[in-house]
Amino acid sequence: MSNVSPGGPPMAASPLTRAVLEIDEYASGLGWDQPARLFALVDTAQLRTQEPGLAAQLGLDDGDAAAPLTPVEQDEIPSGTPLDEFLGTIAWPDAVAGCALTVERLMLPPSAETSVPEGLDEAGLAEWVAAHPDRQEVRMTVAVLRDGARESALRLREKDSPTEVLTGADLVPGLADALSATFEA
Repeated sequence: MSNVSPGGPPMAASPLTRAVLEIDEYASGLGWDQPARLFALVDTAQLRTQEPGLAAQLGLDDGDAAAPLTPVEQDEIPSGTPLDEFLGTIAWPDAVAGCALTVERLMLPPSAETSVPEGLDEAGLAEWVAAHPDRQEVRMTVAVLRDGARESALRLREKDSPTEVLTGADLVPGLADALSATFEA
């Protein structure tokens, strides 16, 4: 994955916001209907010093132009494994400053909550949401740092444009909590 292009996030954005938007842009380039993807966030300067070969492979040997945090995509998340169970198996080495996850989900507007049929199991609820006329497909990118900092980016499939990406620290708190827990081992 390349670093932020001239059309990327504003240089004034925090390093974590820049990393989240870089991952969102990368995921957008892959298209929709993709599996969840996990990234380690590493300190770019430290990566250059400790792993110069990897830094060069990632295009990070070009001086100060690189972003402070470099997302490094991890191995594919095993299909069929619930995300919360998978995240519970992760322990990061000390060199990893943070982590991020990008995942697609279906969302309903709050007004739809009153019409959810009672007694549905998880599979039944998923089917009901998938068939709902007001459903929205969304890609969520959530990142956390060891120090507790959080950032998220949300992109709706129907408004799939870099100018339509919503960012904020608390947009997906449950997922941010699960990612933070990977540093508590």
